[in-house]
Amino acid sequence: MIDNYLIWRALVGGMLIGLSATLLYLGSGRIAGISGIAGGLFSTTGDERGWRWRFLLGLLGGGALVKVLGGAVALEFRSSWLLTLVAGLLVGYGTRLGSGCTSGHGVCGLARLSRRSLAALVVFMGVAVLTVLVLSLLREVAL
Repeated sequence: MIDNYLIWRALVGGMLIGLSATLLYLGSGRIAGISGIAGGLFSTTGDERGWRWRFLLGLLGGGALVKVLGGAVALEFRSSWLLTLVAGLLVGYGTRLGSGCTSGHGVCGLARLSRRSLAALVVFMGVAVLTVLVLSLLREVAL
C-alpha cells in the first residue's frame, strides 16, 4: 500500500527543489547543478566562490533543519567506505564527462527545454537501469 504521507513529502520536497532552482536562475542567471557549483568552489575566486558556499551550506542546513524539527534523516551505508569513495569519484568523473549532473540536467536543463540535457538524462537513466539489471542478475547467480 502506498503511504499518502510519503507522497506528500516527496511532492513538497520536489516543489521546493524546483522553487530554489528557479530563484537561483531568476536571481543570478545561474543553473542549480550541484556538481558544477561544488566544482567551482576550487576553481573560482571572490564573489563566485561566496554564492557557491552559501548554496551548498543551504543544502546541508536544510537537512539539519529537518532533523532539528523532528523529521527523520536516514543515512545508511550498505557498502564499505572504500567502495562508496570509488563510486563517488566515478560519479564525479561522469558529471564532468556529461557536462553536468542529474540536478543540473534534470531539474534545470529540462525546464529550459535543452536537448543536450534530455540526451544526458536518457543516458543517465539508461545506465542506471542497465546497472540495476546487471547487479540483479549477478545477485541471482550468486544465490
